[in-house]
Amino acid sequence: MPVTKEAVIERLKSISAPGLSGDIVSLGLVSDVFIADRKVFFSITVPIDKAQELEPMREAAEKAVKEMPDVAGAVVALTAEKKAGQAGPAAPPRPAPPRTATAPTPRRVPGHAPSGHAPSGPQPGKRGVPGIRSIVAVASGKGGVGKSTTAVNLALGLLANGLKVGILDADIYGPSMPRLLGISGKPEVADGRTLKPMQKYGLKVMSMGFLVGEDTPMIWRGPMVVSALTQMLREVEWGELDVLVVDMPPGTGDAQLTMAQQVPLAGAVIVSTPQDLALIDARKGLNMFRKVDVPVLGIVENMSYFIAPDTGKRYDIFGHGGAKREAERVGVTFLGEVPLEMKIRETSDEGAPVVASEPEGPHARIYRDIAAKVSERLSAEQQVSETPTIVFE
Repeated sequence: MPVTKEAVIERLKSISAPGLSGDIVSLGLVSDVFIADRKVFFSITVPIDKAQELEPMREAAEKAVKEMPDVAGAVVALTAEKKAGQAGPAAPPRPAPPRTATAPTPRRVPGHAPSGHAPSGPQPGKRGVPGIRSIVAVASGKGGVGKSTTAVNLALGLLANGLKVGILDADIYGPSMPRLLGISGKPEVADGRTLKPMQKYGLKVMSMGFLVGEDTPMIWRGPMVVSALTQMLREVEWGELDVLVVDMPPGTGDAQLTMAQQVPLAGAVIVSTPQDLALIDARKGLNMFRKVDVPVLGIVENMSYFIAPDTGKRYDIFGHGGAKREAERVGVTFLGEVPLEMKIRETSDEGAPVVASEPEGPHARIYRDIAAKVSERLSAEQQVSETPTIVFE
């Protein structure tokens, strides 16, 4: 018998709120309960200054729901809100680095990161995923620039170049991987908690699109999105991978920032079209990664030009070369330009991306070349992170 919202609410009445008189339901802390394909999603609203210490309450609520009959899983998030006019707790002051009157500013030699590049390798406070050597985000400042198509063909290009590759569809609101890779069905559960990734063309794949229907709207607040992303990353049996490609949500909102701050990303690939409006948004994405110490591996110019199939004449529909000029301006690698090509669109719609369906074709070669440059940039960033720092006093 399918689980109901009423049954979930009744179970949650057994969860007390520490420091408050009553359970989380009677106190009005539970959001609307959303159920899709036997997975239960909801959030618990708590005082902003109590969020950290109430994490055990969240875990207890999640465990209680997961143990219900006919429930396949649960995603529970804490939502910390503050009343109008209430200031959040002030961040503790950061201690200044020790300095002496005679010590010059430390200099790094040799093999220092190029100007504007963030350090690679494991970053403090970011917990890695066992078995995964490098995690690469594919991002864009806005939607509609072909980010997901680029992400899946990049992953297939890395695979074609001899690496073990997985792809995580982190675009919760508009998951694309089930359609782009022609995958249907539900992931298997390995041990009652860990999901087995789906597989196609040699890629290991996980997406919210496997867990909810294609037409099901994901009307979620930020904390619930972050919890879902965390589970799809850390509660999936990825095995040994050289690279996990993460198809990020478009934009620079809470989900993107949290992923960049909490996941040990080895680097990010920015996707843009050539026109100025798209490049403005691409800059925002690039600057977001730099601010959270994630190396930008490079920029891809998608829909760069169009070759008319009947005449062979080239048209620069959205302009041309804007992404390359931007890459040169900000000092990052230009990874390549991908044409506006019907074959790329058709193979993507058919669930057979061009790198997999026409591996020797001209468009597959473009993506493989981009993948090779990404691999080179990853190796370079890794070498920089492993180079010892020499400080002259």
